[in-house]
Amino acid sequence: MRILLVEDNRDILANLADFLELKGYSVDCAQDGLSGLHLAATEHYDLIVLDVMLPGLDGYTLCKRLREDARRDTPVIMLTARDQLDDRLQGFRAGADDYLLKPFAMSELVARIEAVLRRAQGGGRRCLEVGDLAYDLDTLEVTRGGRLLKLNPVGLKLLAVLMQKSPHVLRRDVLEAALWGDNCPDSDSLRSHIHQLRQVIDKPFAHALLHTVHGVGYRLVEAADGV
Repeated sequence: MRILLVEDNRDILANLADFLELKGYSVDCAQDGLSGLHLAATEHYDLIVLDVMLPGLDGYTLCKRLREDARRDTPVIMLTARDQLDDRLQGFRAGADDYLLKPFAMSELVARIEAVLRRAQGGGRRCLEVGDLAYDLDTLEVTRGGRLLKLNPVGLKLLAVLMQKSPHVLRRDVLEAALWGDNCPDSDSLRSHIHQLRQVIDKPFAHALLHTVHGVGYRLVEAADGV
């Protein structure tokens, strides 16, 4: 397996290259965005490990140009110290396959590389669908009828649980445990997040998918006859 590392920090780059070579990978390196893009577009790699903050061309732009201009679908793992949801979404929208926060353990990077390579070889992303609502678990993108929807981290987690169990009814205590474990903020927190979720996935559309089963809980279903 051949991997391209694009990282401007010499020490990090050397450590990554040494570790991956010990794991049996063939490694090429670049220390700036333009050099990285040239190698990625002209050579064959099984995977690219790409830092976001690079001189010359940042990682987001490099990945986007690799996908759109060079028409390369080489799997990309982005490395960054930015941990905001919007930053991760920007990386996925640029075409990244995974996103690893600095600092990280070398063993975690190898595990991510192996997982991304398995998905690439198996083909396809993990996607949940209920009616015209779709949630890509790899990119964290949610769409309904092709329209991109914006959810906060709790909303994304709540939606994933509801979609995974659709069309079944989930009791309030089950949802609270899935979201917060034993540390549920208060009795109104779930109701508040359900309301926020409805505002995003249902309010702008002709029919509702998220339904309340009074005295029991909630369910996500395309048709809710008899509820």
